[in-house]
Amino acid sequence: MTILSDLTSLDDIAKLVLPETDQASAAAASERQNSLTKPPGSLGRLEELAMFMAGWQRSEMPVIKKAQALVFAGNHGICAQGVNPFPQEVTVQMVANFKAGGAAINQLCRANGADLSVVALDLDQPTQDFTQGPAMTEAETIKALQSGAAAVDPDASVLILGEMGIGNSTVAAALACATFGGGAAQWVGRGTGSDSDGQALKARVVETGVTLHSAARGMAMLAALGGREQAAICGAVLAARAHSIPVILDGYICTAAVAPLYDTAPALLDHCLVGHASAEPGHKLMVDAMQKAPILSMNMALGEGSGAALALGVLRAALECHNGMATFAQAGVSGG
Repeated sequence: MTILSDLTSLDDIAKLVLPETDQASAAAASERQNSLTKPPGSLGRLEELAMFMAGWQRSEMPVIKKAQALVFAGNHGICAQGVNPFPQEVTVQMVANFKAGGAAINQLCRANGADLSVVALDLDQPTQDFTQGPAMTEAETIKALQSGAAAVDPDASVLILGEMGIGNSTVAAALACATFGGGAAQWVGRGTGSDSDGQALKARVVETGVTLHSAARGMAMLAALGGREQAAICGAVLAARAHSIPVILDGYICTAAVAPLYDTAPALLDHCLVGHASAEPGHKLMVDAMQKAPILSMNMALGEGSGAALALGVLRAALECHNGMATFAQAGVSGG
């Protein structure tokens, strides 16, 4: 059973009662940071990450015993509008590549100690074209949410999330535009290699879809404009929160996937970190609006969870320093 097992209406997402961070554990971790053999604050973001993990693990000394990485894959009806330079068959082919261990995410998970699973979501049944009507029915959206939630390991110490789906950079731009407003063009980037004409087409398609579904907010927006992998990411984020598991989101598409949760209630993403600053131009606008600072900036825009898996290494380093460094008293060093 998962938190979403009995979900029958998207409206129920806003009514979920979910754990909060433990302020006492975070405060204890902060106290420890200030006693370690370094000037207070000198490890910068590493200190913040250690306190973040302490709060969600409810422990002054948080550890990563198991890091789980999930990549969700889906296909999109919006591809009928010609917004993608590659055929949808690439989604199936890349899923096979993930499973064979040949993608970037496989190498990054191995290098940073994450167990990777790939979840393909009805790839033979693309969603509907959101310029013509809703991308998914409520039932389809709930099914994908439940698939994402069911994939989360309750024993994971941290969850890394990524996606694969030809056409989903257009979906991401639509979700971002619908959530945060502004012109469609500012949310559209190159995706999987669109040229300037392709980007202009994507902007027109996004504008059409967002206008058509302008009344949809929150989880209804997810059904109207999203895809199965976006819904699965939302489901995984909610399941992780139910188990107090911190989440590392990947870049633009993954962050946009949870925009409907943010639109429902920003606090639903309190346990989420953003792994890296995507090279997609809309990502900075979105993380600024969400008031989340990416851990890394590597000029990456691959997707797959690659930036989140890379950020896991930084998170591990933060906890190694937090747990392994001596205090001034232990080291016999003056100044503590």
